[in-house]
Amino acid sequence: MLDKALSGSTKYWLWLGFLGALAGIGTIAYLFQFNLGLGITGLNRDVSWGLYIGQFTFLVGVAASAVMLVIPYYLHHYKKYSKIVILGEFLAVAAVIMCILFIFVDMGQPMRISNVILHPTPNSIMFWDSVVLMGYLVLNIVIGWTTLHADKKGVKPPQWVKPLIYLSVPWAVSIHTVTAFLYAGLPGRHFWLSAIMAARFLASAFAGGPALLIILALIVRKVSKFDPGQEPIQTLAKTVTYAMFANVFFLGLEIFTATYSGIPGHAHPFEYLYFGIDGHNAIVPLMWTSTILAFTSLALLIVPAMRKNENVLIWACVALFISLWIDKGFGLVIGGFVPNPFEQVNEYWPSFPEILITVGVWAIGFIVLTVLYKIAVSVREEELA
Repeated sequence: MLDKALSGSTKYWLWLGFLGALAGIGTIAYLFQFNLGLGITGLNRDVSWGLYIGQFTFLVGVAASAVMLVIPYYLHHYKKYSKIVILGEFLAVAAVIMCILFIFVDMGQPMRISNVILHPTPNSIMFWDSVVLMGYLVLNIVIGWTTLHADKKGVKPPQWVKPLIYLSVPWAVSIHTVTAFLYAGLPGRHFWLSAIMAARFLASAFAGGPALLIILALIVRKVSKFDPGQEPIQTLAKTVTYAMFANVFFLGLEIFTATYSGIPGHAHPFEYLYFGIDGHNAIVPLMWTSTILAFTSLALLIVPAMRKNENVLIWACVALFISLWIDKGFGLVIGGFVPNPFEQVNEYWPSFPEILITVGVWAIGFIVLTVLYKIAVSVREEELA
């Protein structure tokens, strides 16, 4: 089936060329970082995790969101998802690859990654995070490719793939839970020291990932003959609505607990993120943008007439995705480091090379996604012919 990725329209190759150019620029920026070290980034002594780890955290959620299709389709036999479930599994593959690349660039020296394998430390959350991520990547590649190959031949998927499908369900939950424990297990960072951190991660994942999938499904319908179907998209939109409502509710619980208790370690990060401290307010506009987009998307999704209108739905999903990207892919990480445990503010802002490397990793992820979707859509179009 790989040959299907080697043929396409002029627009397909122009899109891949555009992504390849961005990936090339990101690679050059990474070589610059490789030679000079992480000193070219905006990271400092107080803020040791920044844009890279934020993107990793956000994309783990996008990868985990595939389970919102796998559970209804395979466990509850919701056949309406038959056309769209492969798109979710391939989205998970691309997202996990981006997660691994963001860890790669954040390590500074890539040789350090080999220490995770050569010197495994089971008492480290990072060790288990690498295990579950690699496992989830393999599961989705095997399941997605095998089921798509069976569809191409017009037969049922082999029986041996079923246990892998069932295994992928708790595995998807585990990748984001373990990532949440990376944060919640640090007692010196009160902003992350929360019992509902894993629940917040899962709620945002089950909103952001399916929202991106809806956007991609609507794009696929527009650029190809394959139609994922109106009903699956609407069902997925309801999932996005419920998950986003839970995410906003959980964030409200955190803000109430921090501000009503008045415990400085818990309250000051929220004060810094939303109002700034002593004139340090670089991230404030971003956080309010995220808040406005979150409530706007919820308003559009909750009203059935708005949600059923796909022209409105796509913009609601775009607003929701950007909102969560800012909140989870940037604000969540920075809020844990600023102010520091001594209540001093040392702001972080990503440097230009850091932004270029980040764009490059996203471009590589979208190249993988485009190629996988091209194969999947070509198989579906053959079924229609």
